[in-house]
Amino acid sequence: MAPPRILLCGDVLGRMNQLFKRVQSVNKSAGPFDALLCVGQFFPDSPDRQEEFMDYVEGRSEIPLPTYFIGDYGVGAAKVLIAASKDCVNQGFKMDGLKISNNLFWLKGSGKFTLYGLSVVYLSGRQSSNGQQFGTYNQDDVDALRALAEEPGIVDLFLTYPFLTNEWPSGVTNRAATSDIPAGISDSSGSDATVADLVAEIKPRYHIAGSKGVFYAREPYSNIDAVHVTRFLGLAPIGNKDKQKFIHAISPTPASAMSAAEISMKSPNTTLSPYTLIDQAANSKEATKRPNDSVLDSQYWRYDVPQKRHKHGGGDGDRLCFKFIYSGTCPRGEKCNFRHDTDAREQCLRGVCLDFIIKGKCEKGPECNFKHSLQSEGESHSHRRSASENAAANRSKECWFCLSSPNVESHLIVSIGEHYYCALPKGPLVQDHALIIPVEHSPNTISLSPESEMELGKFQSSLKLYYKKQEKETVFFEWVSKRGTHANLQAVPIPSSKAALVQEIFNLAAEKLGFKLLAIKSNNSSDGRKSLRTQFDRNSSFFYVELPGGTILSHIVEENERFPAQFGREVLAGLLNIAEKADWRNCTPGKDEEVKMAENFKKRFEEFDPNQ
Repeated sequence: MAPPRILLCGDVLGRMNQLFKRVQSVNKSAGPFDALLCVGQFFPDSPDRQEEFMDYVEGRSEIPLPTYFIGDYGVGAAKVLIAASKDCVNQGFKMDGLKISNNLFWLKGSGKFTLYGLSVVYLSGRQSSNGQQFGTYNQDDVDALRALAEEPGIVDLFLTYPFLTNEWPSGVTNRAATSDIPAGISDSSGSDATVADLVAEIKPRYHIAGSKGVFYAREPYSNIDAVHVTRFLGLAPIGNKDKQKFIHAISPTPASAMSAAEISMKSPNTTLSPYTLIDQAANSKEATKRPNDSVLDSQYWRYDVPQKRHKHGGGDGDRLCFKFIYSGTCPRGEKCNFRHDTDAREQCLRGVCLDFIIKGKCEKGPECNFKHSLQSEGESHSHRRSASENAAANRSKECWFCLSSPNVESHLIVSIGEHYYCALPKGPLVQDHALIIPVEHSPNTISLSPESEMELGKFQSSLKLYYKKQEKETVFFEWVSKRGTHANLQAVPIPSSKAALVQEIFNLAAEKLGFKLLAIKSNNSSDGRKSLRTQFDRNSSFFYVELPGGTILSHIVEENERFPAQFGREVLAGLLNIAEKADWRNCTPGKDEEVKMAENFKKRFEEFDPNQ
């Protein structure tokens, strides 16, 4: 496939007519281009441009290609962005952009996403510690970015938005050819050490920034502990009086699709990293020295843990590993100085606010899109008590899947049997993605009674026939947590053309995470599940996936093993080329839409429903 073609733009300042007139001209002469990425101030700098700007936001004027912008400052910014944040289509983690209008997306705070195969990381605003809502980023954004950037693979594009103080990364002109540095540009003022630190850690192939008022394409520089080079591009604002370049085209092949030889190629004008000079200067000052691990450790923890969440165990007793909570893994493993709290990780996966989990409070208040209560707190208490009726009742009240719970999403239920019911998930991976859930509060579907197993088999067979009518095959998978949450067997329809690839992609994903899946070959689901029960250890967490041909792949999770609870979904999202849907919170429609989805599913499924 041809590399994606991307347009980069500096400060727009609300000049939308001028921007898209130029974009259409470039697209006609050198395109077509796939996307436009804007750095610097996107919103108007004066009220007289607000009407022109709002024509595009409200859909009266057309945006010709997908346009992504970072930054949240300018005339009308607060009103537009607060409204977008509350829109139901933008709920949950939306690192790939909150939709403002057709073809216009806001990259909020910090994040990482994939755009036409390119790995894109961004940081928006200037650094702030006073809680200002707009125009700033905070330490949470920086730590989240570091955690995301620790993931395997090379970052292709890093976008930074130097708000107001004209912040380019400190030292970016070090070791550069002085003849190429624009007049008046120096690091004596208006530079950002935080961005410089991040660039040195992330090592992107391209770093794009705006707001210095000039265009500057620095020579590529080599990175420490990496074979590839980085290119810095500073872009001028639209309508600048010196007619400096404000739009620039690139067409990079994604690093994930390049060979090792291609990645390591260097042009003759490649310089040493400009940021090693900063490191040397900092290390020479005794007053600024800190313990050896303190700089690295700042990536992994954020807040002191509230007293109520203190636990005994390894690591720093009152700090949690941010990296582990956010992504489920930590590259430092047992060497990490901070606690890998699996309970906190589970709460994060249940949609609980990260600030609330770690700090016990959230300053965003009602503006926050996540839950401000520990979803399984009552449940975990009930597990520690005897299995009395009273404990079971309390547990059911807290559980999302117990039919007696006030928290159950009853509008998503599509069929109820004696031992199992079928429902649509809150954030479906694809259309007709379904869950088969025990009516009884059970931590897994593997160890239930033979009568329950027979009914489960009927549900599975019915879903297979239903999907078959759509020329699709079925993948079933279940994550069994030793913490004993309510079981749900997930059923995901996939195109028949991809059925032969499922086993290979699961094996590759497992290999990448450092374990192997055990294969149980069987001609039918019933025999495969019988064999599965002989492996099952209810004292361990467990994952298995049933492939379209009947083969079951399984893995028993060791005591200290880092295993992503969303592994099954993430692998299928990759297979189906919808990586942005790997997190269910990116896929949650509003309740009205969920009701429609459930009703439509019921009508189509009626002829196959074993309970009709």
